[in-house]
Amino acid sequence: MNLDTLLAERAIYRALVQFARAMDERDWNALIALTTEDIGADLGAGTLNGRAALVANMRSFLDDCGPTQHLLGNVLIEVDGERASSRAYVSDMHLGRGERAHLTFSTLGDYHDQWQLQDGQWRMCHRRKLNRAHIGDISVLGSGPADWNR
Repeated sequence: MNLDTLLAERAIYRALVQFARAMDERDWNALIALTTEDIGADLGAGTLNGRAALVANMRSFLDDCGPTQHLLGNVLIEVDGERASSRAYVSDMHLGRGERAHLTFSTLGDYHDQWQLQDGQWRMCHRRKLNRAHIGDISVLGSGPADWNR
């Protein structure tokens, strides 16, 4: 392994953490900066194409939710030139707010991400989340996209 590969792995790991924090902080501009314009995604509620669709999907769940925390672990990163892939376990906690403040919803999952080096920055170009388990009341989340059925 060479120094360029180690630096790429570090940059991608940092971007993964920044992405998780952007969701928790509802910092949609930070999330946009971490992704390619044409990002594709499958987060469990259908295929998404482009930054606007990704942000709209996340907002449909998180804007009406209370505090959240997305914790990452067991991260594996493979770099191949200006492209890379990563896998990371995710354990996320969602708390209700308002009349649902007493409720929680958590998932255990696995992020499978693709990365592309653009203008010296590693940006996510595809995300797939595999949900392995969940516990709690999904009603703490927003309603989701209009065409989504819980």
